[in-house]
Amino acid sequence: MDLGLKGLKVILTGGSRGTGRAALELFAQEGADVGFFSRNPAQVEEAVAAFSRHGVKVVGKTGDLSDLEAYPGLLTGIADELGGCDIFVPSASASGSKLAQDWDACFRMDVLGTVRGCEALEPYLARSAHGSVIILASIAATETFFAPQAFNAMKAPLLTYSGQLAQAWGPKGIRVNAISPGPIFFEGGNWDDIRQGAPDLYAATEAQAALGRIGTVDDVAKAIVFLASPASGWTTATNLIVDGGYTKRVQF
Repeated sequence: MDLGLKGLKVILTGGSRGTGRAALELFAQEGADVGFFSRNPAQVEEAVAAFSRHGVKVVGKTGDLSDLEAYPGLLTGIADELGGCDIFVPSASASGSKLAQDWDACFRMDVLGTVRGCEALEPYLARSAHGSVIILASIAATETFFAPQAFNAMKAPLLTYSGQLAQAWGPKGIRVNAISPGPIFFEGGNWDDIRQGAPDLYAATEAQAALGRIGTVDDVAKAIVFLASPASGWTTATNLIVDGGYTKRVQF
């Protein structure tokens, strides 16, 4: 299936590891030019080399989302070097830095990082014939998940923001959707820590999923790429649950 991504410009935050890395790899395989930033210069360099093997333009920068003053300029600089922005995926999260219980970090990185990023790239997206934003939420925003913590609470306003932004930007031709992953494993991630430190909890969580396993970054990345692509061109203002049937409520 041709997703219509060839030649489009994708900017994703936090793209050197985890779900973001997997999504950028798929975008590049589909022929999209990709831009991203990460705090680790070595990881940025390695990721640029990996994505470039697909014969697409790649712009990778070293940057830190915690500096919200510099962040918009970082994004617009990537867009200018890339030649525009058709798709924006603000995927960087405090959870990736093991700060899921830090209220200030989760608000600044997850909420303000998403909002400031969308504001900065709106002019580029509005000029695109395929403007699309994918906001990363979580099933933790809509489920009672383990314990009260900042990450869970700060993902909830992103669902409201994405729905309202979809209505506001629809007349400009920009689609906005959210994706809510369930528990996702990757080496060095939170669920890797749980598997090693609390194997009984890991096994119990895995058993709760209808499909009988914890998710992978590829599971989420494929959903991101499809929902962002022109192949899903009449879908906006939705929240796609990608959790292997972990949540049991009926989705209306």
